[in-house]
Amino acid sequence: MKAFLLAAGKGTRLRPYTDFRPKCLMPIHGKTLLEIWIDLLKLHGVDRVLINTHHFADQVEQAVDHLRVEKKVEIVSVHEPELLGSGGTLLANTEFIEPGEDFLIIYADNLTEVDLSAMMHFHRQRKAAGCLLTMGLFKTDTPNTCGIATLNATQTVVGFIEKPVKPESNLANAGIYVATYDILETCRAIRQTIGKGLLDIGFHLLPELIGRMSGYEIEEDLIDIGTVAAYERALAIWPRNTEGDR
Repeated sequence: MKAFLLAAGKGTRLRPYTDFRPKCLMPIHGKTLLEIWIDLLKLHGVDRVLINTHHFADQVEQAVDHLRVEKKVEIVSVHEPELLGSGGTLLANTEFIEPGEDFLIIYADNLTEVDLSAMMHFHRQRKAAGCLLTMGLFKTDTPNTCGIATLNATQTVVGFIEKPVKPESNLANAGIYVATYDILETCRAIRQTIGKGLLDIGFHLLPELIGRMSGYEIEEDLIDIGTVAAYERALAIWPRNTEGDR
């Protein structure tokens, strides 16, 4: 299994921390977010990971060099001098995925112990029913600040809106997906429509997949390390390891 681990964002809402380091290298009691994700991916059988870099790319490259050796996972790093957007990163690296192959897409600034194996099993079942992508979902108390999905009785996503004024559910996009190879063709069609610029999964791809994607509700805790408050909350509730804080 392969995974795109999207780590290129500038993390502007996490300043001043991100004035000195990229968001994916924020430490959580002895481990960076990047290391936590590599450990979780390896645990669930992912043996090849693509990481995109931009903000403080040299720091990320140094961390990746270390993780390749320590974790014994094949990691491909690709530098984006200009941010491409999450969907743009997929399009720029289509050779990473083989035709017919399913793969993970993950935002590296999420902190979670989601059961990826269970999510992939769910995706295979829904794929047989024609779904091209499975979107991880979590319940939020602030649905007007998130991408919100509406599901039908078969867990098919029948509505998706970014930051809706009048949310129809509290199921928010977790930034964790299991995708089929066919979504790359959808990304190509979107690129032809929007032309140059950022191609975003949430704003561009997901609305095109309504009725053809499923929603998987994540039962485990999930924190989007997007703000200082969220980071401080993560430090307060996330289990400590035996190495102590860095």
